[in-house]
Amino acid sequence: MSERRIVIFCDGACSGNQFGKNWGGWGCVLSCGGQVKELCGGEPNTTNQRMELLACIRALEAVKAVRTPIEVHSDSAYLVSCMHQKWYERWRRNGWKNAQKKPVDNRDLWERLLERVERLPVTFHKVTGHSGVELNERADVLARQGIEAIRGGGAPG
Repeated sequence: MSERRIVIFCDGACSGNQFGKNWGGWGCVLSCGGQVKELCGGEPNTTNQRMELLACIRALEAVKAVRTPIEVHSDSAYLVSCMHQKWYERWRRNGWKNAQKKPVDNRDLWERLLERVERLPVTFHKVTGHSGVELNERADVLARQGIEAIRGGGAPG
């Protein structure tokens, strides 16, 4: 019998980056024991990287079973590489400065994510985006729905 686990696929998207005003969306799919939960949302004037992080944060915030192993799947190299290579340890040691001695981008979201990750049994997995992985594709659809919800159908500009 296999061990019960929570599987999360999360994705972020951003539209209108070439304009002074843009919209970002995030989406995530959580599954456990045959139950599936989908979440999405959006923000104006943001970045794709912020939306990737926010998708993961929102998914982990929705987890109530704090002892159940969690697998997070993301197509964001930014997110997965940070978790695997533990960039955040160096950032913390250096007062949240990166290797170029500049402030770490998205520190607010990294701190919020790490608060959850350090209290949960989480592993991170890199998935290739837009490669037909069903739940990753669904997370992408949800992220785009988040954009549409915040955008209200208007055009960037």
